[in-house]
Amino acid sequence: MSRSCARPGCGKGAVSTLSYAYADSVVVLEDLAAESHPMVHDLCNMHASGVRVPQGWSLRDQRSAADTHVTGTHVADTAQDPARVDTRSASTLRLVGA
Repeated sequence: MSRSCARPGCGKGAVSTLSYAYADSVVVLEDLAAESHPMVHDLCNMHASGVRVPQGWSLRDQRSAADTHVTGTHVADTAQDPARVDTRSASTLRLVGA
């Protein structure tokens, strides 16, 4: 049985799973988990690609077929490559050179 996107009002099929690493202030996007779990959120491609993280947090996109179009406050594995982060605005981080 396929799962639906966790975003309210969205009936699209889930393709990714979002979870939090609170101690590290990291939001993790991965390929859809094999089983549903109450502590994670399954998202459709549109909502997974539009994830925004709180100020001071980073987004680690570990999807195997990740959408390469990055907008908003996305940061994809910048802990390993901080030179790729554009910090022109104190309230947002953008992946550059993608």
